[in-house]
Amino acid sequence: MKGIKLLGLMIGVVVVNIVVLSPGLLGVEIGGDSVLETASGVTLLVVSFLVLAYGSYSLLIKPPHVPAVREVKTHEDYAAALAQFRNVKGLKKEIALAMDQLERLDKKKDTLLDVLAQRFEPSELSYKKFISVIDEVRKLFYLNIRGILNKLSVFDAQEFARFAGQQNKPGLFSNRLVQEKAALYQEYLSHMSGYLGVNEEILLKLDKLLLEISLLGSTDYRDVEEMPCMKEIDQLINQTKYYKQ
Repeated sequence: MKGIKLLGLMIGVVVVNIVVLSPGLLGVEIGGDSVLETASGVTLLVVSFLVLAYGSYSLLIKPPHVPAVREVKTHEDYAAALAQFRNVKGLKKEIALAMDQLERLDKKKDTLLDVLAQRFEPSELSYKKFISVIDEVRKLFYLNIRGILNKLSVFDAQEFARFAGQQNKPGLFSNRLVQEKAALYQEYLSHMSGYLGVNEEILLKLDKLLLEISLLGSTDYRDVEEMPCMKEIDQLINQTKYYKQ
């Protein structure tokens, strides 16, 4: 995506230069009789270089802005916040799974909305019931991702990775210290695995819901509430109603 944006920027700069400097178009000539034209042409080239340099830096080098956990609100915010940890030793599998779950959630949401739009009218109670439940499930999903981010923000995984690389060297740390830090690390991993497990269950229930909607023969909202997967989702939401990170 960044490469496409950079290519578009380069093409745009080239087109502008061609239009301005080509004889027969605007005809600004560098080195001609007009000092103003020469100055304008040189200025255009300098500005073009600066635009390309800044664009390349912004797209290829400059690290993306990652909001603090308390500022994370949108799907893109969650993805960016997780991405900053994806290369941390000891957490690569967990972060990769969390980012994959985020992507799958977005796709399932779009698919569910498309199927609902085909089966129901937005004014129908059935449609509103489905939308309400899907929104609640997504809130729970993002709450779990926020829980992961909170754990990552208070536990320096990179520090533990450095510690883990030194723990086998004799004389540096006592066995008690090594065991306590290892136990703390495992506790954090356990919490993260719990969040990931619940989110995987949410994704599975959304798959079941999609299947049940496709098989639904009635638009009666009372039938909707009796659907097995809807009951399972309601139960999951109620179980975590007072869920705290």
